[in-house]
Amino acid sequence: MPPPRTGRGLLWLGLVLSSVCVALGSETQANSTTGISSNHTDDSPYSWSFPPYHPSSEKYENTKTCRGPDGELHANLLCPVDVLDVPEGTLPDKQSTEQAIQLLEKMKTSASPFFLAVGYHKPHIPFRYPKEFQKLYPLENITLAPDPEVPDGLPPVAYNPWMDIRQREDVQALNISVPYGPIPVDFQRKIRQSYFASVSYLDTQVGRLLSALDDLQLANSTIIAFTSDHGWALGEHGEWAKYSNFDVATHVPLIFYVPGRTASLPEAGEKLFPYLDPFDSASQLMEPGRQSMDLVELVSLFPTLAGLAGLQVPPRCPVPSFHVELCREGKNLLKHFRFRDLEEDPYLPGNPRELIAYSQYPRPSDIPQWNSDKPSLKDIKIMGYSIRTIDYRYTVWVGFNPDEFLANFSDIHAGELYFVDSDPLQDHNMYNDSQGGDLFQLLMP
Repeated sequence: MPPPRTGRGLLWLGLVLSSVCVALGSETQANSTTGISSNHTDDSPYSWSFPPYHPSSEKYENTKTCRGPDGELHANLLCPVDVLDVPEGTLPDKQSTEQAIQLLEKMKTSASPFFLAVGYHKPHIPFRYPKEFQKLYPLENITLAPDPEVPDGLPPVAYNPWMDIRQREDVQALNISVPYGPIPVDFQRKIRQSYFASVSYLDTQVGRLLSALDDLQLANSTIIAFTSDHGWALGEHGEWAKYSNFDVATHVPLIFYVPGRTASLPEAGEKLFPYLDPFDSASQLMEPGRQSMDLVELVSLFPTLAGLAGLQVPPRCPVPSFHVELCREGKNLLKHFRFRDLEEDPYLPGNPRELIAYSQYPRPSDIPQWNSDKPSLKDIKIMGYSIRTIDYRYTVWVGFNPDEFLANFSDIHAGELYFVDSDPLQDHNMYNDSQGGDLFQLLMP
């Protein structure tokens, strides 16, 4: 049977960890661009039939709304709050959920297909969340990262000094040396506690939105995709935040719900997404879905969602592709949804060992400095290109020309090679024990 067409809709849930936005496109091929990449327009009105929504309380995220032990308000990294005491008496992600539900209610009465993109802020810093979620993670139960030390073989260019975290008032008070000075152990535990609590808070917002989808009887005809734009280090390798090519920074959740494919359609009166209260010990856990351990990339979202919606999947982009009006770079992942009757993407390898995920990160210098985490384009002197397979992660740091957008692979500054089976945490760099720079050409497909 063919894939379900979106006679109703497609819901894209994202931990969009840079800007909070809720927007509705009238066509399933609508897309979203937020922040500076769209010149702060959210690609509106070109991609959206409703003006993109930004929560009014978002403007307080980085202000002094965190009550410290001294009773004063601070702009802290750790910011559990009493929601009734914060400005407007609400938080951005709560407002985004409410707005998304209102949009779904409008689409309930419409016969048009819809694409709804919901971007959530948490667990982006600051960790500003309802304080009751700390109860789910008692501090005495919080462990440190399994590898909290900077590895001996880590090239300095690969290290990120997490400068945005250092700018928060509670972290500044710790007087940590730059760039490698470790965060005190007790504060590391508090960071990890607040990160976990922020994720659980976000999880309740997703739960409320999916429960509303059920209540509006849209779950049977709406495809759902859930993902994030990056991971986050919680002390692994002595690092914090996202500014690296390690797995902890590049690995993200990618979850799909396709009616009748990833789960059986519910019977009449049965809820597919009942809301589970994390504070109710009587709540029953949902049966987990099917997992795939294949390596995939987020560039596969576009062709995969197009295929799931019954739209024509654009052809692969040629090189160069500036003259092509519509094409795609990602692989179509329809094979993971058991569409045996559909033609599989000929570019999708059948052997898991042929699967590759790419990432890259810029640096302004060979040693960590104040702008290593987020260098301006003009300051980028080195680019770290990384390959991840099921067997290894290989990263090479090479000279980069920001004016020409060109990398010089003959100008190798450093390299990293980690074997997944023997070194899953990526702590033992084998690059200098290998063929060095020549290895890059050997491992490239």
